[in-house]
Amino acid sequence: MKRAGPADTGCPVLRSLKHVGEGWSFLILRDALAGATRFDEFQRNLDIAPNILTTRLKSLVESGLLERRRYSERPPRDEYHLTERGRDFKPVLHALLAWGNRHLAPEGESVVIVNRETGEQAEPVMVDRRSGRPLSDPVFTNAAGPAANERIRRRYPSMNQFPQHREAD
Repeated sequence: MKRAGPADTGCPVLRSLKHVGEGWSFLILRDALAGATRFDEFQRNLDIAPNILTTRLKSLVESGLLERRRYSERPPRDEYHLTERGRDFKPVLHALLAWGNRHLAPEGESVVIVNRETGEQAEPVMVDRRSGRPLSDPVFTNAAGPAANERIRRRYPSMNQFPQHREAD
């Protein structure tokens, strides 16, 4: 029997891709983060077939990234609003935008992130909240977390293999 995709191994990257890894889902979330809420807005912005949009919106609702709210009974019409989980996707989208501008836009940046208060262009970088260091620093690596299964523990070192920061007594 042929599998539809990779088996769930407990990997957070794989689990994330199962919810948002399809291209239309990324674009719907991009537009939702920019303020789109209605079916016709998504359809117009994305030039997407209605049946595909219906399927992707349903999937994003089931994944807890969007919630559907009825705004008209006759005819029945719904809006799609980001949930907290959906709003938390914004830095992921910004990281992908920055990576695409840096590596896949030989003609130059077509979309940039701008500070509304200053008008300055932002330079997105993911940082560790505790140290303030960029996650691209070679000091950071992946490690098996507390809930890691055997397969993940074989692939990544344990957190216990690294020096532990201890607070002063």
